[in-house]
Amino acid sequence: MASTPKMRPQLSGNGLGGAVYESYHAGIGRMIGFRPVSLELDFERLLRWQHEPHVIPFWKLNISEQAYREHLEAFLADDHQTLYIGLLGGEPMSYFEAYWANRDIIGRYYDPHPEDQGIHLLIGEPSYLGRGYAAPLLKTMMRMLLQHGRTEKLVAEPDVRNDKMIHIFSSCGFEWSQDVELPDKTGALMFASRERLIGGGFLD
Repeated sequence: MASTPKMRPQLSGNGLGGAVYESYHAGIGRMIGFRPVSLELDFERLLRWQHEPHVIPFWKLNISEQAYREHLEAFLADDHQTLYIGLLGGEPMSYFEAYWANRDIIGRYYDPHPEDQGIHLLIGEPSYLGRGYAAPLLKTMMRMLLQHGRTEKLVAEPDVRNDKMIHIFSSCGFEWSQDVELPDKTGALMFASRERLIGGGFLD
């Protein structure tokens, strides 16, 4: 069996806290980028996003400032995942978690390959909702993760109540496998193989 990856591969970046991955999306006419979450730079922003009405039902992290700080510190220290701020035209507006599925709880619900990667995401700023940005952001994150050449499958498990997010993952090439009972939700377990994504033109 292949060895379990410990750290996410380094991608292009300017070394100054900027985006580690950027791509121009012609469909929306905007540059999409991702940079790692910084506790110092992003704590207040992420705390505010977690208290937005459209985020609360699905993330359930509308907790106290101290409790969220402890949560974020723990997540940043957990090397099975990497946290990103999603940028649109250089402006922070979304949050992503990329994780190694075999070291995540979701790995208990299917037979994961050590290189499978999973994705969580939210659009944080309300002014960006309903404007068709979620799918371009997700596809850009998918392309970034597939730069890890040994990853042949991407994984998602959106809340089964979150019809919009399930639709977005489906439109980006994910296929439903089964509903799974996770500690904090019933998730729709979805997969997207590299072969399907590239062969079906989902990442174009």
